[in-house]
Amino acid sequence: MTGIAAIEVLIADVPTIRPHVLAMTTMHSQAVVLVFIQRDDGVTGVGEATTIGGLAYGEESPESIKINVETYFAPILKTCDADDVPGAMTQLGKHIVGNRFAKCAVETALYDALGQVQVKPVSDYFGGARTDRLEVAWTLASGDTAADIKEGERMLAEKRHRHFKLKIGKRAVADDCAHVTAIARTFEGRASIRVDVNQAWSREQAREGTALLQDAGVGLIEQPVAKADIETMAALARDFDIAIMADEALTGPDSAQLLAKASASDAFSLKITQSGGLSAALEVAEIAMWSGIGLYGGTMLEGGVGTAASAHLFACLPEFRWQTELFGPLLMTEEILEVPLTYRDFGLVVPNGPGLGIKIDRDRLKRFQRT
Repeated sequence: MTGIAAIEVLIADVPTIRPHVLAMTTMHSQAVVLVFIQRDDGVTGVGEATTIGGLAYGEESPESIKINVETYFAPILKTCDADDVPGAMTQLGKHIVGNRFAKCAVETALYDALGQVQVKPVSDYFGGARTDRLEVAWTLASGDTAADIKEGERMLAEKRHRHFKLKIGKRAVADDCAHVTAIARTFEGRASIRVDVNQAWSREQAREGTALLQDAGVGLIEQPVAKADIETMAALARDFDIAIMADEALTGPDSAQLLAKASASDAFSLKITQSGGLSAALEVAEIAMWSGIGLYGGTMLEGGVGTAASAHLFACLPEFRWQTELFGPLLMTEEILEVPLTYRDFGLVVPNGPGLGIKIDRDRLKRFQRT
């Protein structure tokens, strides 16, 4: 048995390149939460538990993740075998309810350390990578039509992204849809367009907006209504040709089963944090594949650690019908990795070194770390 010697949790506030406007909040920086787990043999793994907008998005915040890992997770982990990651996660599951983001960071850190010891990439623990590159969409979220078009043109010219997601839901439905329509018409035939409403619409607004967006040639609508309103999700999926995607409603394998049974979505936004970890996210993906539901590789706008972890898992899956959106590090003004992740030819290169295949630059991290 290899024990766990130390657990450290840090929060770093990293500025974003521009305001990132969502239905529930506007982001000017991202609070990156990192969990470091040191084994008895001296090897340290790292995982990320980053979320969005404090408590505006979900029930976990950067501060709660830090104190819960330090107070409740650490004593349990120090009784576990660091070489038996599934066993350690089972022990946490027995004693800790919820805390999906925190559990994801811990599982990632354990696999990162184990991969370094066994000289294996994290993807090897989930069936092995099928690809070395993942296509990455970009979110246009300034809220200004002209600015979003200019940004999109630059992304196409630089061959960084050719799939764009627009954040809407703050304005009147007609105004939001006019904004999206103008952008969709501009990029018609050159880039795909999808939108994320972040649960902002009522049932009536969702029907109005879905009809307008379908006419505009938009391919997909992410979480148009409240996550509990599965009935409306199912009705939209049934009554419209445009794909309806579950995001906030998708909180792990149990919710995936429910959504699939109700035919309440055409696509799943697969997120390792929202699922409760890499293993749970793999279960969600398998449910989607068994049910004929398309996959979209989602993000919580994580930095390099969470993005690398997601890439390792996503690379093991046979298909992402709606690509991925692992662009989190590109939204931040500063890099906290010694060597940044590689983006080229509209995609992200999957790291292939031992563990996550990345290293934290501690000096850079200190510049943004909360004290």
